[in-house]
Amino acid sequence: MKYDFIVLGADGMQGLIVTKDLLQKGYSVLAADLYRTKISRLLKQFKNAKAVFKYIDLRNVEKTIKLIKSSGADVVINCADMYWNLNVFKSCIAAKVHCIDLGSWIELTRQQLKMDKDFKEIGKTAITGCGSVPGIGNVMLKYASEKFDQLNGVEVGFSWDSNIKKFVVPFSMKSILEELTYDPRIVENGKWVKHKPLQIVREKNYRAIGRQKCFLVQHPELFTFYYYFKNKGLQNVKFFAGFPEHSLPKIQALIDMGFHSDKPMTIEGARIAPFDLLAPVLKRLNSPKGYKEQENLWVEISGIKNGAQKTILMECIVPPVRGWEDSGCNIDTGFTAVIMAEMIKNGRIKEPGSFAPEAIVPPEDFFNEIRKRNFVVYENGKAINNEDQKIAIDPLKKSEEYAVS
Repeated sequence: MKYDFIVLGADGMQGLIVTKDLLQKGYSVLAADLYRTKISRLLKQFKNAKAVFKYIDLRNVEKTIKLIKSSGADVVINCADMYWNLNVFKSCIAAKVHCIDLGSWIELTRQQLKMDKDFKEIGKTAITGCGSVPGIGNVMLKYASEKFDQLNGVEVGFSWDSNIKKFVVPFSMKSILEELTYDPRIVENGKWVKHKPLQIVREKNYRAIGRQKCFLVQHPELFTFYYYFKNKGLQNVKFFAGFPEHSLPKIQALIDMGFHSDKPMTIEGARIAPFDLLAPVLKRLNSPKGYKEQENLWVEISGIKNGAQKTILMECIVPPVRGWEDSGCNIDTGFTAVIMAEMIKNGRIKEPGSFAPEAIVPPEDFFNEIRKRNFVVYENGKAINNEDQKIAIDPLKKSEEYAVS
């Protein structure tokens, strides 16, 4: 049987969101993963859908190629751990199919973009970083960049909060622990500069969130923004990650106890890394009843237009979406991956090669698509994909500290 899409890493948080969204839209899906826990329950909810699960170990490139070819799908959506992104790109080149993923670290991203010639030769498109940030933020930068003659600096990041002040495991806890403990590299005056983790803080009022501290961290946008826009004068790029006050101390406590480490230690004769010990415990934590999250993805761009200094603040507000409350803010990653994969499948993205979203995804078209998911995009405080105001963005807490208009 030929499937519309193949989803790799389908048993993980984002894989489940992507698979569910595709099935709800009526697509046929081959869902694949090394594990089969939550995906089985999801597929049972779609008994009449064209969907099947297959086991796959992405460490085995030959078997991955074989699985992709057998699916008949022309677009692969890779939701697996970022460390397998290169293997999946190589597999897709061999299978001669399109591919997208959710992003990875700077060096892996650099290697993926170097595969541009390989994808051009097979006439297929690959996009890395098809999520929230990276993903939505990249497209917002592309949109705003057209309004400058010269770019100078870009600050990008996210802030989020919940209505119930209880710690809930965010998407990819491993990535978050790494982001908060690795020395962040940023672009300053056209050069890569390393800083200490958690030392540089941006504290501001964020639309629909309120006042929050955001910390300088390393992220793939630092590389791709500079890669694509340095010829337009871009000299400074920073990424900030924000966490609510009720969540950050819990994350910091895990770091202080060493659970972020991936170095194996001996426990009762077995060798295991602290994070691998922590991960299954975190998976057992459920969201409390009535729990909702809301997120602000933002990109602040400075530069010159007609000889004058200019600044544009782009924001995307991700509200709770009915039927997806259990997924929290993670929907902005999964929904974005589906949208970009659809744009490739239906020909709205045609150029072959290997790209980050800011180089290939048409902003207005994309903004219209995320509007259908109730995501509102703002330019300097004005909604640009919600002119009729049909989508209401409500703050999770009432406060005079920030505006939501």
